[in-house]
Amino acid sequence: MNGNIALDSVRVCDKSRLLQNHHTRRPIQLERRNIDVVSLFSGCGGMDLGFQGGFTFLGHLYNRHPFKIKWACEINDSACKTYRLNVSEHIKQGDIWGLIEELPAQADVVIGGFPCQDISVNGKGAGISGKRSGLYRAMVEAVERIKPKIFVAENVKGLLMRHHADALRKVLADFRSIGYEVTYQLYLAADFGVPQTRERIFIVGTYPGVKPFEHPKPILATNQYVTAMDAIHDLIDIPENESFNHIWSRANRSPDQGDRRLIADRAGYTIRAECHGNIQWHYELPRRISMREAARIQSFPDNFIFESKLRETERQIGNAVPPVLAWHIAKAVAASIKP
Repeated sequence: MNGNIALDSVRVCDKSRLLQNHHTRRPIQLERRNIDVVSLFSGCGGMDLGFQGGFTFLGHLYNRHPFKIKWACEINDSACKTYRLNVSEHIKQGDIWGLIEELPAQADVVIGGFPCQDISVNGKGAGISGKRSGLYRAMVEAVERIKPKIFVAENVKGLLMRHHADALRKVLADFRSIGYEVTYQLYLAADFGVPQTRERIFIVGTYPGVKPFEHPKPILATNQYVTAMDAIHDLIDIPENESFNHIWSRANRSPDQGDRRLIADRAGYTIRAECHGNIQWHYELPRRISMREAARIQSFPDNFIFESKLRETERQIGNAVPPVLAWHIAKAVAASIKP
């Protein structure tokens, strides 16, 4: 099975033309050389795949960007295996503080989604003082050492909540204290062709002399979103297939989010990392969605194979930055770096 979906309805074809037109107009002219990227907290590689480009999702080719992943790191062994299989062999497995001395001396871009469990809506509210989310300091340290032209840090919407206002100010101040002009914006993934109402904040810093970063604008209106049916309808009659990650949890119904069912004509709900098997139910079938269907909701191409069992795959997919959203961020980064 390839990375394409059969676009067999007029509604989906209209979206296809709209997306295709957006991707093909005003191409960015870039330097011929690769733009070196250091990736932190890389997970299975969703953001990194988006920065590299060169993949197909739901019939659309997301052209290759000039970015080259020079160095990456991730603490989870299973995620590293998936990353090596799909993105690059250049990933170190281990705690970032234990690997900090191995960072390259130079790179054009540093990217990463520092762990966010302590500031997630579903977390315990420890904020950036928490053990996990406090790892943003490692990203500040990496940026200070490498001095890239631009950095991109992704995190949950919870960082914008009122009770985390001091935490957000602290994160921004720490990056600004090392010489960067810093902006941030909340993104809704569905605005960019991801079939999911996932909201994430992106913090972007540019070094003095670099063209100011312009956050990309949405390409789809609400009534043009790619829906759950658009994304996964062609998988409805396909039996379980572990090699394709088309496997699903048998967890019983449970309260709240564990009982959510996808709505066919709407974009999917946010795919969570820590759902413990309580992932959303299929909009039509009497089962929860499969890992491949969850990967589609996250905009992973079908040839991206997760090198893990169900629970670890669930965690990797939920933790990832949607590659299609990352692709649009990367395009804007390239525009800032080009001469």
